[in-house]
Amino acid sequence: MEHLELVDRIYSEVKQMIFDQRLKPGEKIIQEKISAQLGISRSPLLKVLQRLQNEMLVESIPRRGMFVKSIDIDELIDIFECRAVLEGLSAKLTTEHIDASQIQKLKACFEPFVGNENIDSEIYAEADRKFHAYILEWSGNKVIAQLEMLSNVHLKAFQAGLLRKPEQTLKEHLAIITAMEEKDAEKAEVHMRNHILKSLEAFRAKNTGND
Repeated sequence: MEHLELVDRIYSEVKQMIFDQRLKPGEKIIQEKISAQLGISRSPLLKVLQRLQNEMLVESIPRRGMFVKSIDIDELIDIFECRAVLEGLSAKLTTEHIDASQIQKLKACFEPFVGNENIDSEIYAEADRKFHAYILEWSGNKVIAQLEMLSNVHLKAFQAGLLRKPEQTLKEHLAIITAMEEKDAEKAEVHMRNHILKSLEAFRAKNTGND
């Protein structure tokens, strides 16, 4: 049991390192270095890397070692399309049973930025991730949660970074929260889906030259 708990803890820590890009896409994973950094042996770390490989977050290249998996443009486009559907549905389901304390948590994500003309992009990106994670978690749909975990849709999408300025997306986030507060599940779904599809359009324009 202790060994399983250790593996789960290391899994969360290494996955967070990928999320934060302390381990960057395409970077070789030096197992000795990470083991020393986390104060563990290589045995549980190897189990963690195999788990992350199954989730397509790392890849093993013969005779070269383990690497953080890079995501190509076509894959990220596919990911954003999946996000639009999954998170749109999550917003709808969450709205159907959201309570006042949860609404306050969503508002708290963006309160520091309302009326602020100089928004720190990194701090805003963290609030953005937290906002979307809350809605996925609160959907109450175990299948969505499982699909999210296995595909790492949310994590991979955020590896693209902020695609639009906070000033552009802040009002969209607030519109989603307003729809949820008003218990308008259909509107919340539409707002969420459009919010993500607009980011997809920005990603296409930035990386494929399409307007």
